[in-house]
Amino acid sequence: MDFAFTDEQAMIAETARQFFTETATSKRTREAMKVDGFDRDTWRSFCQELGLSGLLISEEFGGSGLGMVEFANVAEAAGAQVAAIPLLGQTMVGQAIAAGGSDEQKSAWLPRLATGEIVATASGNAELIAKGNILSGAIKFVPHGNIADMFIVSDGKNAWIVDGSARGLTVETPTTMDQTRPLATLTLDNVDADPLADSDAALAAGKSGGWICLAAEALGGAQACLDRTVAYSKERVQFGRAIGSFQAYKHRAADMMIEIEQARSAVYWAACAADEGSDDAMMALHAAKSFCADSYFKCAGDMIQLHGGIGFTWEHDAHLFFKRARSIQTLLQNSVWHNEQIATMILGEAA
Repeated sequence: MDFAFTDEQAMIAETARQFFTETATSKRTREAMKVDGFDRDTWRSFCQELGLSGLLISEEFGGSGLGMVEFANVAEAAGAQVAAIPLLGQTMVGQAIAAGGSDEQKSAWLPRLATGEIVATASGNAELIAKGNILSGAIKFVPHGNIADMFIVSDGKNAWIVDGSARGLTVETPTTMDQTRPLATLTLDNVDADPLADSDAALAAGKSGGWICLAAEALGGAQACLDRTVAYSKERVQFGRAIGSFQAYKHRAADMMIEIEQARSAVYWAACAADEGSDDAMMALHAAKSFCADSYFKCAGDMIQLHGGIGFTWEHDAHLFFKRARSIQTLLQNSVWHNEQIATMILGEAA
């Protein structure tokens, strides 16, 4: 594996950073939070002007046909601004259909996902009653399910495509902690669904894409927490000195930096491993999701503490980072679950 970015990857990363910095501002994010957690202008530009919604989708279906490293560059930039866009669900659905959809399903959905014509999202495993292709049941914690045009739902073994306009589908949006990524509850009452051709492949690919998305977002968010904290430490003066000059402050910032550098290695190890089909790919994915989520949460907490009183006010953006970090910790399984998967793999190899 080569852990140095190519010129193309570096260009994509820089383009994404500039785009989200200029577009996904705190003001726009907070405006989206007041409504439905969807910054439509940023998403429209992301999809149509930059064409980044089709980054992972093959050229055959209107995408760019690039890999997880390039996608991680983009997700990291989105996470650094806590962008209120449905990147997680869109990625999971695109990967799932590309890996496990029939030719008809790929042709019907992938071009529309690549252009951002539709918003898609995926659920975790749920207890569903399936009578043929007719589904009933309730599914909680569906990211951006409130604004999605289509869903992929699963009972852990099988996966189906559900049209957002399907009869018998009800979508509710309870108030959740991270209002930049609302979590909806779907209720299916005899809903006609379209089974994916290869559910195993679809579920595996969807989860892998989701884990890299969350890990890279966490990396970007953690780095932003450190950058903003360092900038504040140079401006805030106490006892006649910039607070960043105090040794205790420096130690805390140094700890954040160490966490972030380890998280960076974890994200791009996982992305490289996934792109190259490495035998270590699954372990790398679990490690990246677990470590990056916890590192982000630690850095977001430190950001609040190191900003002092102003960091505890709702008006300060530290809370946006803290709530996104907490949300990432629990989405697509928590760190305990991921660490258990790693332990099982290690024990299995030892045996």
